[in-house]
Amino acid sequence: MRVLSLVLLPLLVQAPQTQATFTSRSDLVVLHVCVVDRNGYVGGLTKDEFVVQEDGRPQPIAFFEHDDTPVSVGLVLDSSGSMAPRRDAVIAAGMAFAESSHPADELFTLNFNERVWPGLAAGRGFTSDRGELRDALLRSGARGKTALFDAIDAALRHLDGGQQSRKVLIVVSDGGDNASGTRYEDVLDGALRRDVVIYTIGLADRDDRDAKPGLLRELARVTGGESFFPKSNSDITPVMERIARDIRSSYTLGYVPGERRGDGERRKIRVDVSSPRRHGLAVRARSLYVAPRGRP
Repeated sequence: MRVLSLVLLPLLVQAPQTQATFTSRSDLVVLHVCVVDRNGYVGGLTKDEFVVQEDGRPQPIAFFEHDDTPVSVGLVLDSSGSMAPRRDAVIAAGMAFAESSHPADELFTLNFNERVWPGLAAGRGFTSDRGELRDALLRSGARGKTALFDAIDAALRHLDGGQQSRKVLIVVSDGGDNASGTRYEDVLDGALRRDVVIYTIGLADRDDRDAKPGLLRELARVTGGESFFPKSNSDITPVMERIARDIRSSYTLGYVPGERRGDGERRKIRVDVSSPRRHGLAVRARSLYVAPRGRP
């Protein structure tokens, strides 16, 4: 039996209304966990094969799910001048992502150069209509500077209005920022206070001095997503399709922390996967969460 451990990050959220046991609790900690081996995604694991600890303290798993359920998804698209050679490939990849996603997913697009603007028509916060999504992608453009941090901040706040309990952002950019009023530290803090998984796709030329691939890697790592750096335009669509499979293959675990007063500080979560039936497993999820002040 082989045991693999990773440090994960959850966030405190309202328990899903479909789970009557938890509808009265607001302190359920939720983890979105992806388990893979060398052959791909691993399904069929049971609750008893996961062990959760918070700051070294074992936590009973109170909620466990491995169903293909809809999510709220935001596509955050760099529309600055440097993206012009990749615009058509990104649009095609966005549609491929939608076609590989759950039919009931609700999606939105957010475009940015030195300013940030929505892709959907006015009054349309989210859509499950693929035609509307295509129209939104076509509004992306390619001109101007790059306000990446402003865009991610706006996308996180937009996701707060999503109806699905699982929320995802996909950020397509080179990672550079030369126009934001928002600091990266504030974007990171906002992500840690929400139950949002961020995937990043880095598109930059080798000689692009403004590109910051390390920033894109960190955003994905701490939120439980994954970062990708396609070498060519033709590689963007397979990356988007892989992200769609990743979203649809994750486990959801939840636990209620012990009687520890909320201090607004970051807490570490450790999840062990122990299965006599499986070997060579790797686990991916968040690495930190912020305990809201005044809560247990």
